Amino acid sequence: MSDDAEKGGQSTDVDLTLNQRKMIEEHLQGRDIHSTLVLNAMQRVQRHTFIPHEMTPDAYADFPLPIGYGQTISQPYIVALMTQLALGEFSPSPKRVLDIGTGSGYQAAVLSEVAKEVYSMEIIPTLADSARERLKKLGYNNITIRCGDGHQGWEENAPFDCIIVAAAPNEVPAALKDQLAPGGRLVIPVGKHYQELLRITHTETGQFATEMITPVRFVPMTGKPLEK
Repeated sequence: MSDDAEKGGQSTDVDLTLNQRKMIEEHLQGRDIHSTLVLNAMQRVQRHTFIPHEMTPDAYADFPLPIGYGQTISQPYIVALMTQLALGEFSPSPKRVLDIGTGSGYQAAVLSEVAKEVYSMEIIPTLADSARERLKKLGYNNITIRCGDGHQGWEENAPFDCIIVAAAPNEVPAALKDQLAPGGRLVIPVGKHYQELLRITHTETGQFATEMITPVRFVPMTGKPLEK
């Protein structure tokens, strides 16, 4: 049990600041998150504003938290890792990114700190609406949210420099690969019972190079894959 939980679930601003600093130093820098862009983004985005109020004491703990409708907000390390993998060597920042599985909007907010335009898709209407309202209230003005099936991507705003998927399909949706810009990266968990985090790069020659990063556990990707 955290110290904050022992205080009856009340967290002060000082507690939250210290917990966020611990998250950055121990769970991110203490592992393999080395991108200054990503670390700065994770510092600027306040995770406690993206979770149910009663979970505030655990806002910066390194594990996922439920946000309703059978969905979760990913653990901070995974958010940072996927963002770092997607950014690659882009400098100073990617222009346009696609975030599949908006959830509470946390990943979209992190991406908004490093990209010029963020397009985020959520298949559950209530979550899409609440995330849109939350992000607007928090002042994130470069994020556009659509309620829709992530298998299809967002063709009219493609190509994307980066695509991050926060739910696991059984196989990589072809539409997402098609919507990657040359040099772009798709970071996605794939698998039903066993999931592997993949990074797929659209090479300058038009091919796709796939890297297996690490075993992960995500909620299943709902919706319907497009017919081949």
